[in-house]
Amino acid sequence: MTSTAERAALVSVVDERLREVAKLVRRSMLDALPDGEPNQWLYAPMRAYPSRPGKALRPALCLSAGRAFGADADELLGAAVAIEMLHNAFLVHDDIADGSEMRRGRPTLAATHGIAAALNAGDALAVVAGQVLRRATRRFDRDLAELVWAEFDTMAMRTLEGQATEVGWLLDNIENLGPEDYLNLIMHKTCWYTTIHPLRVGAIVGSRGTAELGPLVRFGFHFGAAFQIRDDLLNLVGDERLYGKEILGDLYEGKRTLPLIHLLSAAQGRDRDMVRDYLRRTRAERSSELVCEVRALMDRYGSIAFASEFAEGILLVAEEYFEQAFAHARPGPDLEFLRALVPYVWARWR
Repeated sequence: MTSTAERAALVSVVDERLREVAKLVRRSMLDALPDGEPNQWLYAPMRAYPSRPGKALRPALCLSAGRAFGADADELLGAAVAIEMLHNAFLVHDDIADGSEMRRGRPTLAATHGIAAALNAGDALAVVAGQVLRRATRRFDRDLAELVWAEFDTMAMRTLEGQATEVGWLLDNIENLGPEDYLNLIMHKTCWYTTIHPLRVGAIVGSRGTAELGPLVRFGFHFGAAFQIRDDLLNLVGDERLYGKEILGDLYEGKRTLPLIHLLSAAQGRDRDMVRDYLRRTRAERSSELVCEVRALMDRYGSIAFASEFAEGILLVAEEYFEQAFAHARPGPDLEFLRALVPYVWARWR
């Protein structure tokens, strides 16, 4: 089998598992959402993002890690649904903060219902996520329930810290950044709630609180960092129909992604002056022509290639940490699914 065929087979297997989890979790989220009045202004907007097909990576990590450490699916589902519900709440708020126009292939909630209604719906989704988690932890003993709640509290604060840092970089027009700053940002903003938290919650439930969590943090960070860099690259080179979000949206927003950080350090003379001028502007002041110029500079200065090679190196480290993180996990389909996710990050194009 050729490497191309192997990659295609890997993507197919992982995508199939993610689709299965997405279907289950999407149905469970919609069942958990209230109905009634005011439907037009609250409950209908709340259902918008949970109704749209997403990758379901977070609940898949939670379910698979939990089963690999000994839990059954029924006792994991509530926590997995709460994680995905909170993710949807974060997405609503992120889209408002970023001024994004597309989410999962459709207009954002702010674009269709306005900022005020979108904020309210995002807040309500976060409340319901807590309700789902409370129901899920009732089946655990008190100590285990407290461990799971503590994980959610920690994850939420780390995520908010990361979001605040990214917003601060934009507000204060921070330019003097390097790859280590970017990694610190996404450790908080992305990795805690995308990979580290779901893995840890699953392992805690499956092992009844006895699993060693440090190796899961190290694996989750490197896996999550590679996942985020890949997402940053897809925003620059992907197909909007498959990607589901606005291509070049990060550039319009001025986000300090790894390719942009590299460009800032590598550009010379008038090119550097142009990039700095672009960063000082608001999104409304960044024309499509200016954004395309910055995108072209990324090719000229090798910023895309740099970020790609950087992510490949991180993935190699993630593979090493995987064996430590799951040294005491049960062999089987769930463990193999988790192992396949590492090369899948680089094979995926959406």
